[in-house]
Amino acid sequence: MSLIDWLILIIALLGIIVYGIYKSRTSKNLDGYFLSNRSMPWYLVLLSIMGTQASAITYLTGPGQAYTDGMRFVQYYFGLPFAMIFISIFFVPVYSKLKVYTAYEFLEKRFDIKTRTFTAFLFLLSRGLSTGISIFAPSIILSSLMGWNIYYTNIVMGGLLIIYTMSGGAKAVAYTQKLQMIIVFISLFLIGYIAVSLLPIGVGFKEAIKEAGSYGKMNVITTGFTKQGFDWKDKYNLWSGTIGGFFLALSYFGTDHSQVGRYLTAKTVNESRKGLLMNGLVKVPMQFGILLIGVLIFTFYIYHKAPVYFDSTKMMEAQKTPYAATLNSIESKYNAAFKANDKGSSDAYRKEYKEVLQKAFPHEDNNDANFIFLRFVKDNLPIGLIGLLFAVIFLSAWGSIAAALNALAACSVVDFHKKFFAKNESALDDYKVSQWYTFGWGIFCIIIAMFAHNIGNSLIEAVNILGSIFYGVILGVFLTAFWIKGIKGNAVFYSAIISEIGVIFIYRANIISFLWLNVIGVILVIFIGAIFQLLLNKRRDMLQGIRKE
Repeated sequence: MSLIDWLILIIALLGIIVYGIYKSRTSKNLDGYFLSNRSMPWYLVLLSIMGTQASAITYLTGPGQAYTDGMRFVQYYFGLPFAMIFISIFFVPVYSKLKVYTAYEFLEKRFDIKTRTFTAFLFLLSRGLSTGISIFAPSIILSSLMGWNIYYTNIVMGGLLIIYTMSGGAKAVAYTQKLQMIIVFISLFLIGYIAVSLLPIGVGFKEAIKEAGSYGKMNVITTGFTKQGFDWKDKYNLWSGTIGGFFLALSYFGTDHSQVGRYLTAKTVNESRKGLLMNGLVKVPMQFGILLIGVLIFTFYIYHKAPVYFDSTKMMEAQKTPYAATLNSIESKYNAAFKANDKGSSDAYRKEYKEVLQKAFPHEDNNDANFIFLRFVKDNLPIGLIGLLFAVIFLSAWGSIAAALNALAACSVVDFHKKFFAKNESALDDYKVSQWYTFGWGIFCIIIAMFAHNIGNSLIEAVNILGSIFYGVILGVFLTAFWIKGIKGNAVFYSAIISEIGVIFIYRANIISFLWLNVIGVILVIFIGAIFQLLLNKRRDMLQGIRKE
């Protein structure tokens, strides 16, 4: 990057941090640190919700997802608007009325302490792992820019995030996410415009879309049906996105405290609802636009030579291995194939290059989809905009990860620390211990980030798969709490444990697409819980009969 890009990057980052800390002045207690004293207007709630969901993973690997697999990933979000309506009607009033710090407090009031604790534990596990992956995303950029070892980069990035989150709490997260989202929308529009402007004369936006469509990249709607019937392993189609996506969004926004904590900060119930409903309106078009950038980049590389491998840092590292000469030879053949307009050979050489890389680095994943967008930006954007874009990705990472760390700390303090270890601490003690829990979760997430480079999937897909493994069971517990009054604490507790084991088994067996795991988790919890409750009722009736005799 140029000196101008570095200056823009550094100034933008420092400016947002100072602004966030300045705006984070609040009372030093749990209400202030975790819920911003319940003072946020709806538009800040909206931007905070969007900023929490749209991490660096969204902007960094979303275009790469579309580049490799087309637009069909957008169907994953089709169930989200319906989930926002559902949560606004049923979930928000309950949380607001009970004045809870976390969603899991409600479960103790409805069931018992062990059900609350187990469900909160599932949240901590799923969100902690996902946040570790999210830390890895901006580390990719810093590693690529500086040529640093990815492990050291994770430590630097995670350390900055810990300081940022410990100092500000929920209020800093909300106010900085406001600026982040504004900069994000402007930057994404500029990148799409530049991608089109770099195409040959006579190839505009319409022609670029048509060209990408001829390669199957404009597959916005897919049904999942084949000649053999419905393909349950198909990851993204109209049905898995609308139904499975609805249950996933319902659990994420309705029971995951990283999101529940965002709209608990609102002034009133109506402010919470407005934020959620506007998110339902904006999110799908926003994600469509992000994926469309990946499609435009694909068209760009039809007319311009794409790198034989998009991760430039790994290519440099490969030059230090015994396979350097072989890789250089393959790259030369790839360049010749592109000049000859031989796409079939070009694709074959790219595949061969990856296979040799796998031999050079046998214990590392060679999927370069997470680097497509990053490489396009570095190679093609004008001076100044590169620094601004990387600042956007850093900031979106900090916003979403800070919100997640804040939520992890809130759950740890409210659902575990104050429940089991220190019930009568002062408000200031609560505030201080919350900061230390934030620190602890930051360390945990850095450790998880160390393993994320071998994850195999694109990062955006990996995070959603991880969530789906846990979210269905968590949602099943909450839906039982809301509507199935006959099922009591013991039944739902044991049902949740068995259901989670079942979901993990189904995922490992690879018999169905991950989005359906959310539906399966809900059904298992309710069905098994009902059976347990019947058995417990029969046992109770039998014991009562014995006593009477």
